Amino acid sequence: MAKRQVYMDHNATTPLHPEVKKVMTKALEDFGNPSSLHSFGRHARKLVEDARATVASFIGASPDEIIFMGSGSEANNTVLSMFSCPSGQCLYRQKAKTEIITSNIEHPCILETSRCLQDRGTCVSCLGVDKYGKVDLEKLKNIITEKTGLVSVMMANNEIGTIQDIKTIADIVHKRGALFHTDAVQAVGKIPVDVNELGVDFLTISAHKIYGPKGIGALYVKKGIPFCSLIRGGHQEQGRRAGTENTLGIVGLGKAIEMRKKEMNQEKTRLLKLKAVLRKGIEENISEISFNGHPADCLAGTLNVSFDGAEGEAILLYLDLEGIAVSTGSACASGSLDPSHVLLAIGLTAESAHGSIRISMGRDNTLEDVNYVIDKLSSVIKRIRGMSTAYTKKVRKQ
Repeated sequence: MAKRQVYMDHNATTPLHPEVKKVMTKALEDFGNPSSLHSFGRHARKLVEDARATVASFIGASPDEIIFMGSGSEANNTVLSMFSCPSGQCLYRQKAKTEIITSNIEHPCILETSRCLQDRGTCVSCLGVDKYGKVDLEKLKNIITEKTGLVSVMMANNEIGTIQDIKTIADIVHKRGALFHTDAVQAVGKIPVDVNELGVDFLTISAHKIYGPKGIGALYVKKGIPFCSLIRGGHQEQGRRAGTENTLGIVGLGKAIEMRKKEMNQEKTRLLKLKAVLRKGIEENISEISFNGHPADCLAGTLNVSFDGAEGEAILLYLDLEGIAVSTGSACASGSLDPSHVLLAIGLTAESAHGSIRISMGRDNTLEDVNYVIDKLSSVIKRIRGMSTAYTKKVRKQ
């Protein structure tokens, strides 16, 4: 008898929504270049612009404020790189507004880009967070200077699910004359996002986190904000991102957003109930655990938990043998043996960080899935702790 298959790694990526798959399959026939003037090109252009309008409407933007890109990582790189542009013609460099501030729990594409820019001479400051993963607002107020060009803080953390008060952060940043960017890859489609209410200048979106295809993302750039392209060479995307548009991916993103508009609120309510059952089940069946992230300001489907006396990688692999997919942290950093930078940032020891897993649920998960995970996770932790001499000695001492 085949094992039950339970996918609970939706923060890493999501399966295509059936409706997204339908429209993308149909769009496979629309091979025209959206920049071509003939009928094939015009039809492809309509598909692109319809999707652009859908994405814009969902976040309260205008279509001309949306730039399609190859991924959320590309969008994030684009924004940060503008403030370290070597060109003397760059408006930010002309105004000497080139210093960047970000947080120490950002996605690797923000942190690695920041390190690269530092190596090139850009001043980058890093904000700390509290034990729940919330940015230190008082420190933010104190470190912004007249040279600060950009502050970038993610809206919802991919590992622990903590949601930042983006509106308050944006207000602080703007009062001090800087621009604000938020990586909203984990937020858009999961919680309400309105760029006008939030007051952001730049906002990043990715399709594959919301049941859309991989290889397509979008960047919101507020009208009137100076923009400097990272990828040059053509007139596409109003001259802001060169390269023939990925019509198929863009169609998929547009449909994924359309389905989020229909399903997001109901799904959030359902996932909160499932997470409550999961959390209670883990608490009642497994001792010496701790949950990571904010208890209230957190993504509905995300639960990060640390287990004393068990390695996260071992937990992941044993659960995989039971047909359960979870994560030990960001999928983009899964090749690293270092403990999660996010968990270290909120104050966990390296040992506790190594003993943590992230469970991220989605639209297809059921109560039966949750009960299955509780049952198998309990036996897996018991097995791993039973093999750990260090844990056994600790228990004996107690």
